[in-house]
Amino acid sequence: MVTIVQKSDLSIRKRGAKIALVLAGGAVTGGAYELGGLKALSDLIVNKDITDFDMYVGLSAGAFLAAPLACGLSPEELLASLDGKSDVLTQFSVFSLYHPNWSEFIIKPLNYLYDFASSVPRFALNFMQSLLLPESKLFSSFMNLWRRPGYTAIDNFMKTFIGTVLAAHPLPSILDAIPTGIFDNSHIEKYFRENFKRNGWKNTFVDIYNRRRKELYITAINLDTAERVVFGYDENSSLTVSEAIQASTAMPVFFNPARIKGVEYIDGGIAATANIDVAVKHGASLLICYNPFRPIKNEIVVRWLRDIDAYSTDKPHLSERGLLMILNQALRTLLYTRLHTALKQYEDNIDFRGDIILIEPEPYEHGFFLMNPLAFWRRMKAAEDGFISTKGSLERNYPAIKKILGSYGLETSMLHIQQGIDKLSGSGEAALEVLTHENIKRDVRVLL
Repeated sequence: MVTIVQKSDLSIRKRGAKIALVLAGGAVTGGAYELGGLKALSDLIVNKDITDFDMYVGLSAGAFLAAPLACGLSPEELLASLDGKSDVLTQFSVFSLYHPNWSEFIIKPLNYLYDFASSVPRFALNFMQSLLLPESKLFSSFMNLWRRPGYTAIDNFMKTFIGTVLAAHPLPSILDAIPTGIFDNSHIEKYFRENFKRNGWKNTFVDIYNRRRKELYITAINLDTAERVVFGYDENSSLTVSEAIQASTAMPVFFNPARIKGVEYIDGGIAATANIDVAVKHGASLLICYNPFRPIKNEIVVRWLRDIDAYSTDKPHLSERGLLMILNQALRTLLYTRLHTALKQYEDNIDFRGDIILIEPEPYEHGFFLMNPLAFWRRMKAAEDGFISTKGSLERNYPAIKKILGSYGLETSMLHIQQGIDKLSGSGEAALEVLTHENIKRDVRVLL
């Protein structure tokens, strides 16, 4: 599905205008789906690689993709790395994603038991003093209840009792024993740090800009202040690129907060579905945004059956698939609505004179919607779905997209995308071959 905010004069050739690729999050399968869509977008543009855009903005899974793209790695190279067939990137291991938060699972319960054991004697002593000392309010209220039992006396005693318990040395909460996340995403940072070193790149935003003149921005949330932090060569550059990716991908509950240089960060998607405003602030005129996480449309026909005096539906409600399905739809609805609200603001803003092309899954893609967002083993299938879906969306909106991209000097053709679709046979090997094949774009330009 493509949503367009077109505000510029398309009759004017915009030489030197900044082009930005803005990538939202989507966990594992969402990120892979997004990557398959980027392969389709790469095949669409025939005179420029999407690694040659001016700006890359990413959060969460989008940060996972934006950084290597800014470094010059193509979508095909990234797709090859998913299956361990890249000569540039090592394969991202399932253990790097599902690395248990061992330290907190062990240390937090032990700390709780220690705190509880050391607090109980002090709590008991304080409470007994309050109970037994004749001058205490608790003792007085107890004696009053003993002498004149009744509702008023019971009520007064209970209020005094609860107040005394709360005033005594507090016992640690059982919640203190719960880890702050199931998994630890520090191995994501390690993966990128090692691949930067492997390729002889400096692991900094400044180096990417100086070496390739590409602006890379990654966002995360400071947990303690609830403020968005934008990492970039001319923004906050206190972290390395790999550390910024770790900060941006620290999905609450699934991962523990990423504590880096004394600051705790969580997933950048908490504050914004994408970071369109970051690209606009830094001068982007054309923004191509990809959001793989949108709600499904489970349209149901409801009929009244007079014979049984009840309503009937032609297919199950989403709620019949359980709590996780409800939460999945609710989260997607939140992210989708928030993003489209931001788009509407740019559409209505008279000061914004650029163009935005937003690519998302179609609302009826039940197969992708039912895919577990954290299913690492379904990543290639998600990438294939993203390629096919994006091809359809680009094709349906091709006249408008061609005109917008053309005004920024980007020539387009559906030839390579259609060739890829024709080669897909449904087998994993065929999909991998299509998705990792880099087309020679000058051959298409000859045919235009």
